[in-house]
Amino acid sequence: MALRIRVPRRQGRSASKTFRLGSLRPNSIRTALLILAVVPSLAMVALWGVSTAQWARDWEVQKDEKALAARAGTPANAVYFNLQEERRLSAEMLAEPDGQTRTALREQRARTDEAIRAFRSLSGIDASNAPEDLREIVELTRSDMLRIDRIRQSVDNGVAGQADVFRYFTELIAVDLRLFETLSRSQNSEVTARARVLIDLFWAKEMLSREDALLARGWDARRITNGEHSSLTEWIGAQQFLLESRIAPHLPHEDLLLYRQMTTSSHWLGKAETERVLLGAHSHNETSGIPLPDSEAEWRSSVDAITPQFQKLVMNRTIDINRVGDEALASLERRMTIVAAIGLAAVLLVVTLSLRTASVLRRRVTSLRQEALELERKLPDVVERLRRGEAVDTETEVPRVGHERDELGRLGQALNLAGRSAVETAVREVEQHRGFERLLQRIARRTQLLIGLQMKKLDEMERRHEDPEVLEGLFDLDHLTARLRRYEENLVILGGGQPQRRWRKPVKMLDVLRAALGEVQDYRRIQVEVEGRPWLTGRAVGPVVHVLAELMENAAAFSKPPTPVEVRAGMVGRGLVVEIEDRGLGMEPDEYERVNRLIADPPRADMLSRADDVRLGLYVVARLASGLGLGVEFRPSVFGGTRVIVHIPEELVADRPADDAPRRAGTRREADAVHESAPPADGAPAPLPV
Repeated sequence: MALRIRVPRRQGRSASKTFRLGSLRPNSIRTALLILAVVPSLAMVALWGVSTAQWARDWEVQKDEKALAARAGTPANAVYFNLQEERRLSAEMLAEPDGQTRTALREQRARTDEAIRAFRSLSGIDASNAPEDLREIVELTRSDMLRIDRIRQSVDNGVAGQADVFRYFTELIAVDLRLFETLSRSQNSEVTARARVLIDLFWAKEMLSREDALLARGWDARRITNGEHSSLTEWIGAQQFLLESRIAPHLPHEDLLLYRQMTTSSHWLGKAETERVLLGAHSHNETSGIPLPDSEAEWRSSVDAITPQFQKLVMNRTIDINRVGDEALASLERRMTIVAAIGLAAVLLVVTLSLRTASVLRRRVTSLRQEALELERKLPDVVERLRRGEAVDTETEVPRVGHERDELGRLGQALNLAGRSAVETAVREVEQHRGFERLLQRIARRTQLLIGLQMKKLDEMERRHEDPEVLEGLFDLDHLTARLRRYEENLVILGGGQPQRRWRKPVKMLDVLRAALGEVQDYRRIQVEVEGRPWLTGRAVGPVVHVLAELMENAAAFSKPPTPVEVRAGMVGRGLVVEIEDRGLGMEPDEYERVNRLIADPPRADMLSRADDVRLGLYVVARLASGLGLGVEFRPSVFGGTRVIVHIPEELVADRPADDAPRRAGTRREADAVHESAPPADGAPAPLPV
């Protein structure tokens, strides 16, 4: 029989226990009342807690976003404008390093450094609830600003290229703009929408600043390269698109007036005229570049006049966004407070009503609870008596109790019916089970008689034949018949009976092991070793042979051929111990615990109703061990497999008989395939082979 198989818990028994005790124990009524009071209260508390926590979380996130925007956004504006101006002056310095440009650049660097210091000091606040990408871009902006000293030194030494300086400042400004874009992604949709216009305004100003920086290095040579002209064309187009399509349509009335005043001024028109000339210019020679118009002074005055207007427009938008953010944060805080207060009031109301309702119901069901307690006390005892075979009168054990005709009265009547139905069902179940056990035993006993006759016939044929081939075939048939007898005995044991094989005299332990070995399919892999010459009492021989055969077959089945299965027997302080050790895969620790628990507490007879359970061999071992007082324990083996220890108590160990002499059992077994012969027809036990 395969023993080491993982199966589900015993559903039938647990379900029966749940029906008898779980439904009717006193805690069930108290639990129902508690659920009626607590579950709605807990649900309301949880709902209130989740909603309040969500409001608080949103408030914390928007507060941190607002704090980070206020601390990092405003100084970042100053950094943005100062970096644009330093980029232009650096380009002029590299193109024409005169004293006036050097002085202007030095003064601008001082203003830039002041803006950077302000940004680094104000943006370094703790905003742990702000989005991670927002905190990362703030740190990136702070770290990228540290590289500006190296670029300035290369500009002062005249070793930096125009393209490298332009690229550094442009990338640093782009990082600053990424900060603005990240700040604009607020959880407040109104703030996000208004910030989008501000971001477009920043980019429009950046396009103009890039034009200015590119022209600053081109005015000296009065021409720019074809690639620079392409970039200039792209920036002019992007600026016009942003201003006309993305900014102007979304400006409020005050800022729209300022925008129109800026774009209709003479300075803006002068700038636009220079850009028109630049866009219309083209090169006659691929290497000579594109000439610039002679309007440097007009361009410079126009850009210098437009920049403050741009800055004012940006500042207005920034102030407006901060105002909207403050209003949204305050509104969210008010809503959070109101919702939390209303939710708390609702929670208190539900808790109060639930507790009062539960108190009333508890007083109404006190009598039913007492009845349920009485039924709980009686019902298990009645069922247990039924299982022991005692006669039970349903009317006496579960008397009818009168109840009123209200809802709780009908509940009491249903309780009476449930108790009576449980007893009647248990009676029918026990009767059916007993009938099944008797039928199973009758079938198994009849089959055992035929198997005994077959084994006796095989014995006679073995004695009559001397041909090795014929004997080998007879021995194989004898081996199969012995295994079949063990399987039939399993049915008898599971049906509540005991094995029929009996011995009146003690038997050597070596013969017992050989008999068990003869009932195992893969017996050639099993190695038997016995220390000394211990003997067993006659009454223990049959059950011990059966237990050892089941365990040996289990070890052989769960270890890969040709690995051996070692069986060792020897005397210990309080009896005899047999160890069966294989080299298979073993079991998980929890599986060892379940198997040992099953052996220690054998299953009841109702396990027979589970015909599809494949662990019948383990049940047989458990019942035989329990009836005989054997100790069986499964442990992990040092070889990786399983080690089973069978302890036979000292009262089952016999002294060596005085007339002990070698006996033979004819030619019925070979040395490596021996097992016990069938009982003779007169019922006397046949001797075990040596």
